[in-house]
Amino acid sequence: MEPFTSFTLARALHIFAIVLWIGGVAFVTLILIPSLKQIPDINNRLALFEKLEGKFAIQARFTTILTFITGIYMIEVMGIWGRFLQPEFWWMHLMVLVWFAFTLVLFVFEPWFLHAWFRKQALIDSKKTFKRLHIMHIVLLSVSLITILGAMLGAHGFRF
Repeated sequence: MEPFTSFTLARALHIFAIVLWIGGVAFVTLILIPSLKQIPDINNRLALFEKLEGKFAIQARFTTILTFITGIYMIEVMGIWGRFLQPEFWWMHLMVLVWFAFTLVLFVFEPWFLHAWFRKQALIDSKKTFKRLHIMHIVLLSVSLITILGAMLGAHGFRF
């Protein structure tokens, strides 16, 4: 049996953070946005979205930071920086890309301009704006799930 180590803790925290983060994205994409699109009053729709998405954004910021810290730690401990130069570890590149995309949205785009832009667009044409939001979330969730599947297969020795 493998002894409990800081690496074991880092791996567990890494997976924990990803489950909360991408699981939340799945909830927003598959449940929240479709439900909100059915609310006829655009002001109620927008207010509820901002309230719920705002609370999830706090969780997502925390979990993306935890994912980064534990990911860097594991790469360093394993000494696997060179894998980023090997195409068969494409899933590691995709993990970084997904993390970077979400980090830009959560820490840069959303607070600096995306929140205000989305609010303005939703008041002009709520149906179109929520449709765009939904498509964006579907793309991000799809890429995230492909990344998770590839990472789990790759981490357990499967080579594509």
